[in-house]
Amino acid sequence: MAAVESGGSGSGPDGSGSTHAILLNDNASEWLGIEVLELRDGHAVIAMTLRAEMMNGFGTTHGGMIFAVADSAFALACNPADGSGDSVTVASGVDVNFLAPTHTGQRIIAVANRRHQQGRSGLYDVQVFVGDVPDGGSPTVVAEFRGRSRTIPKNIHAERSAR
Repeated sequence: MAAVESGGSGSGPDGSGSTHAILLNDNASEWLGIEVLELRDGHAVIAMTLRAEMMNGFGTTHGGMIFAVADSAFALACNPADGSGDSVTVASGVDVNFLAPTHTGQRIIAVANRRHQQGRSGLYDVQVFVGDVPDGGSPTVVAEFRGRSRTIPKNIHAERSAR
């Protein structure tokens, strides 16, 4: 998949630049143009450039697009990059706060971090920034996303997905 790519050094699970296993058949992330910049256990950094078809009637980015990039970073941080194991971690709930508008042509970066993990439940925070600040100032946070995760057996996930 050309659009869902890994960034530079250290972005893959072994530092090789390989991408995350869950992106291999992820048509939504491919359409969004998500680029993986960094991956490690409980952490993911991804980027995407906002396009005209992602804008709403007010001329700003549709909230669903911002949510989608944050949700993708959340999923990457929750699951092992190589797809190993007998389970998958899925969202059990999320909250999102939109803090500033974004526009066509801007590059946004989502940074996901695990805050707590106990048993099969986890808590993750994702910040979405407008990247590439031209004046060298601090990036602007455009959204805050808090995700609650649940780890379930792969066979249950596959059965539910097939329905």
